[in-house]
Amino acid sequence: MSEHRVFDPSEHEHDSIVRGLIDDPAIGVVDTTPDQLASLRGLLPAIAGDLAEEPRWVYYPWRRSLVRVLGPRGFDRLRLDRNRNKITTEEQARFRGLRVGIVGLSVGHAVAHTLALEGLCGELRLADFDELDLSNLNRVPTSVLDLGVNKAVVAARRISELDPYLNVQVFANGVTAETLGGFLDGLDLVVEECDSIDTKLLVRHHARARGIPVVMETSDGGVLDIERFDLEPDRPVFHGLLGEMDTADLADMTIEQKSTIAATLLEPSKLTPRMIASVPEIGRTLSTWPQLGGDVALGGAAVTAAVRAFGRGEPLPSGRRRIDLDGLVRTGLDPAAGPANV
Repeated sequence: MSEHRVFDPSEHEHDSIVRGLIDDPAIGVVDTTPDQLASLRGLLPAIAGDLAEEPRWVYYPWRRSLVRVLGPRGFDRLRLDRNRNKITTEEQARFRGLRVGIVGLSVGHAVAHTLALEGLCGELRLADFDELDLSNLNRVPTSVLDLGVNKAVVAARRISELDPYLNVQVFANGVTAETLGGFLDGLDLVVEECDSIDTKLLVRHHARARGIPVVMETSDGGVLDIERFDLEPDRPVFHGLLGEMDTADLADMTIEQKSTIAATLLEPSKLTPRMIASVPEIGRTLSTWPQLGGDVALGGAAVTAAVRAFGRGEPLPSGRRRIDLDGLVRTGLDPAAGPANV
């Protein structure tokens, strides 16, 4: 679980804890609930049940801060009010039943935060064994204050500051063959955004066995992959691009060989020119795949659009889509509509 704590006013033993935090001069206290309640009352139509809820205190130990917010129904209603009617009230309620797992919290951080922003799930499971490094700050929207902290914890903290009521579970050791079953248990959808080709294959084989769809976004050229193992239980992983390769087939490969396989997944003829030039340098002059912050942000939006369609029950067929934003900006062409009007 993430590390913040929500104090329920119906739990009388919480009163003394909250009083102690308020009286602690080292703890910052924020209470804007009068303004929050005024905003909630201004919504049309007003919801009497939401207005009757008692506010909650939320403690964020990493910030040494105590914050007072509306109760869960009122908080949800007010925070997500500007979603309507791009997301209807009925759809928003259904999304709260969706359980999503995310493996890899660099691109995955953008995905997780955007899903939380739109209120598209009721449970998030975040898995990453790695700690935030300074080299991650070209694409992970956090700060130097988080350096050295586990990436899944960083994402969970940021989400809890956005929505303290969202159930976020952290798998700080990542996923392995031994732990993946517990991570996947009960999930509706998996977003795979890790760098390891071994883990990519492991997640897909286990997800296929459980009938869980997998979504992946690759920054170069805006590649979005959908694998509907829930609808196609015999579908080959990675659209068959690697045959039926398993993790055991990778055991004796070098990082350069694995990078070549990863490039194959992206279809080398369709890589962007700058990525084509980068592939032979991975493991030599480049530590790993180059990624840009804007591309990662676009990936978060693309995966979120896929999750919206999935949660609504709209068509979301397996396959690969390309959202080449750089190409669109350079050419001014809309692939669906032809030349843009200028």
